[in-house]
Amino acid sequence: MRQHLVLLITGLIFSLVLNISPASVQGVNRIVYGLTLSVSGIDPHINQSSELGIVLRQVYDTLTYRSPGDNAIVPGLASSWEINEDGTQYTFRLRDDVVFHDGTPFNAQAVAANIDRILDPALGSQKARPLLGPMIGYEVVDDFTISFVLSQPYSPLLDALSQVYLGIASPAALERYASDPVLYQFHQIGTGPFIFVEYLPEDRIVLRRNPAYQWGPDFYANMPVGNIDEIEFRYFTDPATRAISLLNGDAHIMGEILPSEARRLSGSSEIQLMPVAIPGQPTQFYFNTQLPPTNRTEFRQALIHATNRSAIVEAVYQGFSPVAWGPLTAATLYYAPSVFGAYNYDVVQAEQLLTSIGAVDTDGDGVREYEGAPIRLRLIQPPWGLVPQVVQLMRDQWRIVGIDVEILAVPGFTSLVELVNSGDFHLVEFETSGLDPAFLSTRYISGQPANWTGFSNEQLDALLQNATISNELAQRASLYEQAQILIMQQALILPIRDIVNINAYVSGIEGLIFDSYGWFPLLYGLSYNPPA
Repeated sequence: MRQHLVLLITGLIFSLVLNISPASVQGVNRIVYGLTLSVSGIDPHINQSSELGIVLRQVYDTLTYRSPGDNAIVPGLASSWEINEDGTQYTFRLRDDVVFHDGTPFNAQAVAANIDRILDPALGSQKARPLLGPMIGYEVVDDFTISFVLSQPYSPLLDALSQVYLGIASPAALERYASDPVLYQFHQIGTGPFIFVEYLPEDRIVLRRNPAYQWGPDFYANMPVGNIDEIEFRYFTDPATRAISLLNGDAHIMGEILPSEARRLSGSSEIQLMPVAIPGQPTQFYFNTQLPPTNRTEFRQALIHATNRSAIVEAVYQGFSPVAWGPLTAATLYYAPSVFGAYNYDVVQAEQLLTSIGAVDTDGDGVREYEGAPIRLRLIQPPWGLVPQVVQLMRDQWRIVGIDVEILAVPGFTSLVELVNSGDFHLVEFETSGLDPAFLSTRYISGQPANWTGFSNEQLDALLQNATISNELAQRASLYEQAQILIMQQALILPIRDIVNINAYVSGIEGLIFDSYGWFPLLYGLSYNPPA
């Protein structure tokens, strides 16, 4: 209790100090960037939300980067690297001209301090630690050389190291807040183009341009340095307020604009739209293969056939998002076009599959029975991504084939996981973003805690495991294609739409680009020149 009181008082004092800082001085070029989800924590080493990356991609540099033009992995804080013959050791040569925002020099010992923190089980890392895969340690070779040691080859490592969750923080700051890691999120210190100034939960985050920044990835050299001095991130959690906030001048940039509002704004001269395809998993529903009747492949296949995904995408997403056909979006590496067109909308086929397993309506009430009881599916519905609207349409469509649904609405991730862990559900909506599909391993390999389908298959396990070991691009593509086909043959998910984040910005904003992961802007070259 005392720690939380100290944290609150510290945050309030910090806020009061910032209210009289240069952020409000005349002449400072300041914009407001709208965030759409108020998260419980924004430490990239601990927390896993995409929302935190929108802010912290500007604060932290990473050892590697993905070039936003072609997705190539390019140097970041590491100027070069070598991989040993069996793929179990990655040696990085580091830049020697980098300084953290607090004046601490960047070197191999700084990288080691970050790895120690992330690998420590006591930290409770939700995403950073899994991204490191089979990494078991490191060796500091000299001040500007460090080797990462793995228990087995892991081809996604360079991709993982380019993600904000593995951003390199000041070792001095980490040491200062080591006794209370929660407090560090209020005092984050990286090497990036913007300095972390203020964090007031559920209200705002403020960043200030780093005037000393000269060590960005090569693709920054092709951008003019932006003229934004400060960025204030504010929360706009009500989707209905986002477009009007841009029109009213309360914000300059906003993500996750409602598709209906985007359609209305598409002809505006004041607001520009920037839809960005998100790599990773689509909006989808995992089937629980351990609970009848979704334990039957035919039943799962019937539900996919009974879902008019084209109608849902048009009604809910206004055509901004394409229909999804498999476990990866088309923007993801190794996406398999061969899954395109699987399970077309076909009510007759759905009814035949249901009847084939004995799911029939014996009493004429419009609801089929299975194993002597009416079918009433328990579906876990989170609040994000317009999923509630999707679920309403799915329920209406499934009634046509005699399937009833009980909707279990949850307010957020924690309550969703609690329901999943109870095992008493048939479907749950959830997706993971990422460019490299290595995340499929945590979702489908037998016995993995995040394998919410409960499905176990040695062939699928081998495909996914071998895909993370191989460094041959063609071989990885083949393995992931086979995995995607098998996942859909077994109907482990109901895919709905490839996710597209509809961003919007006011006239005068220039240089807005997003990194290869889709959610995260790169604001180094951002400028704002309001129209006269």
